[in-house]
Amino acid sequence: MKELIKHLSKCITDERLELFQKNLLNRTKYLTVVLENIYQPLNASAVLRSADCFGVQDVHVIENYNEFSPDREVAMGSSNWLTINRYNKKENNTLECIKSLKSQGYRIIATVPGKGVQSLDSLDVSKGKFALMFGTEMEGLTKEAQEMADELVTIPMYGFTESFNLSVSAAICLYQLRTKLEKSNLDWKLNDEEKDFVILQWLRYTIDRSEIVEKDFLQNRI
Repeated sequence: MKELIKHLSKCITDERLELFQKNLLNRTKYLTVVLENIYQPLNASAVLRSADCFGVQDVHVIENYNEFSPDREVAMGSSNWLTINRYNKKENNTLECIKSLKSQGYRIIATVPGKGVQSLDSLDVSKGKFALMFGTEMEGLTKEAQEMADELVTIPMYGFTESFNLSVSAAICLYQLRTKLEKSNLDWKLNDEEKDFVILQWLRYTIDRSEIVEKDFLQNRI
């Protein structure tokens, strides 16, 4: 993989490669985002944009009955820099996603409105990597998602409105949790193998007809 990365890196400018390397240093898989049945294009896109801005590399999309369809103008191309995992092949995609994440060692943190739930402020990021789950604006997360979650968290509210807009909630959560990671002594950044995987993804997206360039490189090695 490293030889391929080195070869493809020659196809972009030094400035672009330097930007890739810089952003890799601030990327994380310690925190990941899960979106369940999100169908509003503007909200979907805004969450992706926030994930990219806060350096969250992976986003997991559950499509049980709503197709995930981001708005390109709002997303500002952010989806191209993220690793988006879609769950839409099973009868119960929520179960499939959560089982997959738990098998990878993730804690499932479900975001819910209301009192009597742990505040986002008190979430302990040192207990291990975690997946932050968001549901639709009207219905929130499904009952199944909440029951399978390891913890429930809420953003404290001080007004008459019950909850924030989905995209605002995601941005607040990601900012606060990213700040916690920054202040911790945790090893939350990408390891070398993860960096290689991500930069290869970015190179493939950036280079015009990268599949042909890659194919020629691999054939010449034989």
